[in-house]
Amino acid sequence: MFDHIGIRTANLERAVAFYRATLASLGHVVGSTGADYAGIGPAGAPCLWLHAAGRATGGVHVAFRAADRAAVDAMHAAGLAAGGRDNGAPGLRPDYGANYYAAFLIDPDGNNIEAVCLAPAAG
Repeated sequence: MFDHIGIRTANLERAVAFYRATLASLGHVVGSTGADYAGIGPAGAPCLWLHAAGRATGGVHVAFRAADRAAVDAMHAAGLAAGGRDNGAPGLRPDYGANYYAAFLIDPDGNNIEAVCLAPAAG
């Protein structure tokens, strides 16, 4: 349904550093930058756009698809190390679905960032 999402940030450099570290385990890279923006996503196809706005708006929820549960775990750990705040440790969310494995972080601008894997556990 969506082609891309834009998030306003109070500090573009801080936001780029956070998302670069946090989303690497999901295969995302910084693919396009300018003085007041950066695009992050799969190589050659940025779909999350960060825009310098002088102030954060917060309150956005973005969920990123993870290939497996280990990638969800890795995203959460990397996000915490990069300055994010825990908003839900990695684990099953049976109220969302039988195989809904996710983790949640609050980014430096107050947005809720999720990694989710819907595949059953391996093995």
